[in-house]
Formats: sequence, C-alpha cells, structure tokens
Amino acid sequence: PPSGARKMEDYGRFLALLASTLLVGFVSVILSLVWVFHYREGLSWDGSSREFNWHPVLIITGFVFIQGIAIIVYRLPWTWKCSKLLMKFIHAGLNIIAMILAIVSMVAVFEFHNAKNIPNMYSLHSWIGLTAVIFYSLQLFLGFAVFLLPFAPVPLRVALMPIHVYSGLTIFATVIATALMGITEKLIFALKDPAYSASPPEATLVNCLGLLLVIFGSLILWMASRPHWKRPPVENAKILSPIGATPEGTEVESTMTNSSNADRSDLRSNTEAARKQNIKFDEAGQRSTM
Repeated sequence: PPSGARKMEDYGRFLALLASTLLVGFVSVILSLVWVFHYREGLSWDGSSREFNWHPVLIITGFVFIQGIAIIVYRLPWTWKCSKLLMKFIHAGLNIIAMILAIVSMVAVFEFHNAKNIPNMYSLHSWIGLTAVIFYSLQLFLGFAVFLLPFAPVPLRVALMPIHVYSGLTIFATVIATALMGITEKLIFALKDPAYSASPPEATLVNCLGLLLVIFGSLILWMASRPHWKRPPVENAKILSPIGATPEGTEVESTMTNSSNADRSDLRSNTEAARKQNIKFDEAGQRSTM
C-alpha cells in the first residue's frame, strides 16, 4: 500500500492500542477502589487498616497508572507539534505526581504497622518496593538535572539517554512485579474465613486486578519499545521555535535566537550544525521514559 495509507493504518493501530491501555489502567484503579471499599472497610488516616488501604490504591493509581502514562507521553502523535521542552515538563510532572503518591502510600503502611506493632521491612515485597521508590527518585532527580536543566553538555545527554530509558522501563516493570507480590501478600494475611485457598469473591477480584496490572504493564512496555512510534527526529521539526526555545540537546542554538544581526549564511551553517547534533542525539536512544 502507499506510504500514506500505511501511516494511517499504523496510526489507527497505535490509537487502538492506546485506548486499550488506558481502559485497562482505568479499570485497574477502579478495581482497587472496589476492593478497599467493598471488602476492606474503605479509606481513612487513623492508623487502622483503613489507613493501610491507601497503599494499594495510591500505588496502582500513581506508581503504576500515572507512571505508565508518563512513559508513553512522548509517543502520542498529537503532542509532536508541541515543543520538546513542554513535553519534558509534562513527562517530569507526571513522574513527580507518581512519586508523591508512592511516598504517601509508603507512609500509610509504616504508620499502620507502627500503630499495630507490626514489624516493618521484613518481606521481599517491602525490600523491592522501597528499592523501587529510591531508584525512581534517583531517576527523576538525574533526569531533571541532565535532560530538563540546560546545563548538561550534549555528549553527556547522548551517553545517558539509553541508560535513562532502560532504567525507567526496568523500574516500571519492577513496580508491577512488586504490586503483584503486595496484593498476594495482603490476601494471604487478610483472608482467614474463608481462606485465600478457598477462592472467595475477594480473592477472585484481586487476582483479576493482578492480571490487569500485568496486561497494562505489557502494553506500556510494548508501546514504549516500538521504534516506529518514536517522536519524529528534530530535523523534521522547526529548528527555531517561535518562543526561542531550543530543541533537545541543541544548546548551541540558543545563541542564534539572540543574534538578530547575524549574517544569514552564518545562521544557516549554525542551524545545519545544530540539526546534525539533533540527529545524533535522536539516534542515541528512544525518548520514551524517565
């Protein structure tokens, strides 16, 4: 088929996959709320088991769903006309929200454990969960310092981008795995009569929630790892934006926006050099996650 038809078909496939991903993620959040309100007495902040219930709700909402959206936000075709700087802020903002919700969810667990004299940090779930939060915070800090602030040199950005992408996807997959361990652990502890092994309705509901989390994570990782769904190279965008913002990795261009008296030939040569830098940066790694 002609290239135009092929692009439209690929665009339709992407939209279908995106809609499926958002639906699965949204249903996961709803099921977590159904679980805590229908079977676990709801939510509060009083040191009781209702305070603990904030943990699964906030982890699934923030650390899974919102982080997943942050990972694929660069891949949304209708954002490609937006400046890269704006998309960086959106990407970072979503990750900050996810991190805050994850930290609040952990505070809820520690307060609940301390109020009930339950030991902290003894399970594999807690070890990996705390590790994921620490590395996620470090990933967010380094991403902000290297890719959002204008001080990091281009070679450093080029070198760190593949690591940034890989570590972001690894943390996300680890969060999914940790959530599965956590909901299983909670069911084993909470279900006594009937027991988890008797497959009561609550167990079936939460098992289905776990399956949805796996599906959601798989869809996000698939969308984030398809090279043909990447944001187009900067060479296809305007080198000089109307507001004077510089595209990814092209600090050299900031001088061009302030040189209104520059000779046209010099401007063209500088632009060409910046374009080559952009292409080099684009090829260094996917811009899919933080």
